[in-house]
Amino acid sequence: MDLVLFIQALLIGIFCYLGSVSSPWLMGVTGGYYVVGRPLVAGLIVGLILGDVTTGIILGVAVQAAFIATISTGGTQNSEITYAAYGGIALGMLAHASTGVTVTLSVGIGALGLILHNFMMVINSYWNRRAEQAANDGDAKGIVWNNAIYPQIGNFILRVVPVTLAVYLGQGFVSDALKAIPKDVTTMMNVLGGLLPALGIALLMNLLIREKAHFIFFLAGFVFIAFIKNNMIALTVFAILIAYIIYLVKQKAGSTVELEDEVI
Repeated sequence: MDLVLFIQALLIGIFCYLGSVSSPWLMGVTGGYYVVGRPLVAGLIVGLILGDVTTGIILGVAVQAAFIATISTGGTQNSEITYAAYGGIALGMLAHASTGVTVTLSVGIGALGLILHNFMMVINSYWNRRAEQAANDGDAKGIVWNNAIYPQIGNFILRVVPVTLAVYLGQGFVSDALKAIPKDVTTMMNVLGGLLPALGIALLMNLLIREKAHFIFFLAGFVFIAFIKNNMIALTVFAILIAYIIYLVKQKAGSTVELEDEVI
């Protein structure tokens, strides 16, 4: 038994639990699901645990881009992002997989993780009925246990155990599988995995760009990064200045219209 790898896998599983949407320990979803549960942050954490921060962040950025436009409508999800982030990035790093293969692996793990997440919700419906019964009986202790303690135990087990076992036992399987897979198939996985972040960005643009004129700013930012200066800080400062100028122009235009209305 590789004790070091087991401890690393256990830590990754614990962070997968802390970053889940049902975990209350890091200020609820504020510090958990929306910070620790994001693939970009998960890449940093997994990189720190496995001793390769650079690779962790690179893979985290790629997986984050693939899931960047993922939204939950009415509580429904099409993938479980925390399983995808911690399970996929960790296995990708341990198996020395390429970025594209890691993204593809993360998407598959996220789909499997969604099954466990839905199973947890089914179990929680049982605790919910018990909590209602405890409320009817005036049992304050029963309300606390059935609302806070028992559901978190189930959430902990369904996240920490599968992710820990997957990382500890699966890294050898993934490495052997990648070696056994024909090169053409691996190339296809790289290509498809490379397209997923682009698809995520496209979906995000579809959500954010409401007017055709807004596409000009996206294109200007792309040209700036690709051909002029590869510096995100400089681009961010430049974008803030442009946004402020547009705000001033619109504010002045609105004041002018109001003044004309008063004159009329």
